[in-house]
Amino acid sequence: MKIKIAIPSKGRISEPSINILEKAGLGLIDKSNRKLISKTFNDDIEVMFARASDIPEFVNDGVADMGITGVDLIQENEADVAEMLDLRFGQTKLVLAAPEESNINCVEDITEDMKVATEFPALTKKYLDEKGLDLKIVKLSGSTEAAPFIGIADLITDLTSTGTTLKMNHLEIIDVILESTIKLIANKDSLKTKNELIEAVSTSIKGVLDAERKKLVTMNVKKENLDKVKEVLPSMGGLTVSEVLSEEKTVAVQAVIDEKQVFELVNDLRNAGAKDILVIPIERII
Repeated sequence: MKIKIAIPSKGRISEPSINILEKAGLGLIDKSNRKLISKTFNDDIEVMFARASDIPEFVNDGVADMGITGVDLIQENEADVAEMLDLRFGQTKLVLAAPEESNINCVEDITEDMKVATEFPALTKKYLDEKGLDLKIVKLSGSTEAAPFIGIADLITDLTSTGTTLKMNHLEIIDVILESTIKLIANKDSLKTKNELIEAVSTSIKGVLDAERKKLVTMNVKKENLDKVKEVLPSMGGLTVSEVLSEEKTVAVQAVIDEKQVFELVNDLRNAGAKDILVIPIERII
């Protein structure tokens, strides 16, 4: 029994999607010669490249068993899928924006004769309905920022991460419609029939996420200094202490810590009597 994981073929989340699969042990074979379907290091798992906007529907329909795509696209497609993990990258917002020189400074300034251009008609309509606004929605497939300046629309809804592109195009954010991030999703039927393999993928990727900005610290400590070391050493899962054969009655201590703690902690450990301190990167925590 095999599974297919759909990931974006191009765009801002394509490379991060490939990277997280590789860190999870699912590296693509011959990724330089990218095809529609690529084998991975696991014979039972394949990667399918697709447009990011198609992935929610592909997973919903069972064309792919799993996928990596944005919350905005999942909701725009009204895909009935299982959200397995937040992958903690690709944060963005779907916003309502108007030209800086317009008289539209807030939602209350919008009138019924206005038009809104967007690549997200479903989410835009839902938002307008919630605000009690019945505007004409002009669906575009790109260059949404230009719509107000060429007379197509008075407003736009568009994705932004920093707002820089909107400012460059003299647009001002009026309201935030949706906060979006990238999710690992699964087909609900596949989750039942191929549960073991899907859970294995999810667990491996979660291990990568949990290891982000974590370090393994190891050291040798004389038993007489062990309590002092324990006092200064934080750990996400407790300390591991093991005997070391030596005449000095020394133990080996290791712990997982946050990367931001390393600088100060190394000096504190040394002052507490720790020796031979090593700080080691971690690829995964399961």
